Amino acid sequence: MSFSLTTQQFTAGTKTVTRRVGWRNLTPGDHIQAVEKAMGLRKGEKVVRLGVIEILSCRRERIDAITREDVVREGFPAWTPAQFVAFYCEHNKCRPADLCTRIEFRRVSK
Repeated sequence: MSFSLTTQQFTAGTKTVTRRVGWRNLTPGDHIQAVEKAMGLRKGEKVVRLGVIEILSCRRERIDAITREDVVREGFPAWTPAQFVAFYCEHNKCRPADLCTRIEFRRVSK
């Protein structure tokens, strides 16, 4: 799972929730390799592993249903939910009313 837009938050440990357009088949207890960037690597670039995460919970919800608490858990304590929704939709080419997969996780190794 790539954290290219939130590598700093992930490595600092301030990110414990992420939202994804896909990833519908995750279940609590799954272990996933977190990476800095997985797709679009240039010739000679290598995958940078950030650690392994354990999925704690996973559910589908509207992007604009994000709470202030979850904005903080996404790693953006100074942002409002509206700012996060705009950022998410811009980078994922989606609309605020679209569904995403909300994934809560904990880091189990570096």
